[in-house]
Amino acid sequence: MKLSEYFLPLIKENPQEAQIVSHRLMLRAGMIRQLNSGIYNWLPLGLNVLKKVENIVREEMDKIANEILMPTMQPAELWQESGRYEAYGKEMLRIKDRHDRDMLFGPTAEEVVTDMFRGGCKSYKDLPKVLYNIQWKFRDEVRPRFGVMRGREFFMKDSYSFDIDEEAAKVTYFKHHAAYLKIFERMGMKAIPVRANTGPIGGDLSHEFHIVANTGESALYYTDDYSYAMADEMHIPEKAPTGVKEARGIEVGHIFYFGTKYTDAMKVKVQGKDGKELVPHMGSYGIGVSRVVAAIIEASHDDNGIIWPEHVAPYRVGLINIKPGDAACDKICNEAYERLPSCLYDDKEGSAGAKFAAMDLIGLPWQIAVGPRLAANGNVELKNRKTGEKQELSLEAAIGKLYS
Repeated sequence: MKLSEYFLPLIKENPQEAQIVSHRLMLRAGMIRQLNSGIYNWLPLGLNVLKKVENIVREEMDKIANEILMPTMQPAELWQESGRYEAYGKEMLRIKDRHDRDMLFGPTAEEVVTDMFRGGCKSYKDLPKVLYNIQWKFRDEVRPRFGVMRGREFFMKDSYSFDIDEEAAKVTYFKHHAAYLKIFERMGMKAIPVRANTGPIGGDLSHEFHIVANTGESALYYTDDYSYAMADEMHIPEKAPTGVKEARGIEVGHIFYFGTKYTDAMKVKVQGKDGKELVPHMGSYGIGVSRVVAAIIEASHDDNGIIWPEHVAPYRVGLINIKPGDAACDKICNEAYERLPSCLYDDKEGSAGAKFAAMDLIGLPWQIAVGPRLAANGNVELKNRKTGEKQELSLEAAIGKLYS
């Protein structure tokens, strides 16, 4: 994509409303713009990253689950059936349609998926079933803050499992546990699974997944094998094993096993092997896809801007034409642009300093710069954004280094 054709409204100074690094950098790098309190437009650069994160989540979830798409608007009667409609609180956005029916903008989808399951599965032979959904959700936070880290509208992967009994349900639970570790590893992040409270979802087994970041909201204490891991805001907990490591973390995923909480309430039964009816056991598993984007920035940035890990970067290479209109510069840049499969090309007029600062701000993993001196010798400058290492070499050698 050529920068002259790209919608990338950069901001030079730190916006006053942004309190944390990811919010500042997402605004400055032209990734998002606020539409309303806790509600954001995702601009091309931000949407590109969001899709990269979504695709990694989808690829790993497809190995253990079936993708579905549930509606964002849900009938209140399902939540009344489960007993959560009044209990959920003011975070739920409740509305009435033109026929005066109570509706809500889904903050989660346990009721909807349970209703779907009971309409389609009648026998133990139909189990296990794992269904997942990636869509926008809404929770009417009283004080949304920190940009997309804690907004009211958010993009989320939520999956739901149905098993014949507790033993089978916990097998499914730990398949998700392993899948989550793989997902965050592929994003270039270290994630720590921490035992957690189940909260309004319910149940008796739950883990949070925290991405390690110096600016994280939670203190983490853990051993290398995660046999001991917990989050604590104030102090190292008592009874912790010796040698526990400490870090800061940002919660990006949460998994729950809650048994028959919803299937009991919604009277879901299937026929067992012995011909008797049984109540399936459930779990639910969430990843805040939009929140992950902000968490990655919190974990991977420097004073100059974002440093994207390779697999979630909006583009792999930033191509900088230091002097557009110079025949030698244009020739090499045009060739590079044609040959680089994932490239954002700064073909606009402007100072070299401003061009380099903009590329550092948006944080693409690699930069290729072409100026008159380099072009005269048929060379380019290749820079690694993370390490800052620079090399002067031919375009052919640079491309070979990038894609060897």
